[in-house]
Amino acid sequence: MDEKQEDYVRLALPLFLIIILSSLPAYATDNTDVSDQKAEPRSLTKAAAIEALQGIQGEVVSVDPAEMPGLFRVAMKMQGKIVPIYLDASGSYLFSGNIIRIKDRKNLTEAHFQQLNPVDFASIPLDEGLTLGTPGATQQILVFTDPHCPYCSKLHKVLHEAVKANPDLAFHTKLIPLKQSSKKIANTIICNKSMEQLEMAFSGQPLPEANCETDVIEKNLALAQELGIRGTPTLILPNGQISPGYRPLEELLKLIEDNQAVPK
Repeated sequence: MDEKQEDYVRLALPLFLIIILSSLPAYATDNTDVSDQKAEPRSLTKAAAIEALQGIQGEVVSVDPAEMPGLFRVAMKMQGKIVPIYLDASGSYLFSGNIIRIKDRKNLTEAHFQQLNPVDFASIPLDEGLTLGTPGATQQILVFTDPHCPYCSKLHKVLHEAVKANPDLAFHTKLIPLKQSSKKIANTIICNKSMEQLEMAFSGQPLPEANCETDVIEKNLALAQELGIRGTPTLILPNGQISPGYRPLEELLKLIEDNQAVPK
């Protein structure tokens, strides 16, 4: 589990679960033996989920089987976000926690939260970044990168290959110097709006001092924090989904194809 996922587990879900649990009515303890109960249903309908979650301030959006057998994932709109929570088939038990798939240690709850709450791509300013590809392309991708990040350098080479393979792509690069050594270099690149200088930095060539004063880095870092981005490289795909890490060419093109912008 990476740092971004840990931040999510530690902050986002517990907050929503506190809201959920604090709004549930209190009942006297039920000491009925489980063996005396009737057989539980095997599926959970949306209507049953709505009934089970009465008293909670939120709207049930959808119900689907969860990856963990016996649980159902309920997408619930609360305080402007859609949150995945889990109920059993009877609607009698609410699971308070994150489902982690052991084989790849993927936090499935965090992944579903991201899917349910895509980034509003149109709200992000692109004019202060560096663009690779066709500016008016149908598929626009945002790239958060660091000039001293080795995997950012590898991904940048793949971006060049991607726009050759598919001219209907535009990658907009925003610099977030997470390494202390990157800040001055990032300032120089931003002042000159120079893709060439970014590529020089990736190759280890020295750059001059910045020749302007700019607050773009601070804005980029604030945006990254707001979006929960804690590492580089990180992509925001055309449909607003966040995808951290390096991808080889074929995998990157497939990822973009699977996350195309939704037609308006």
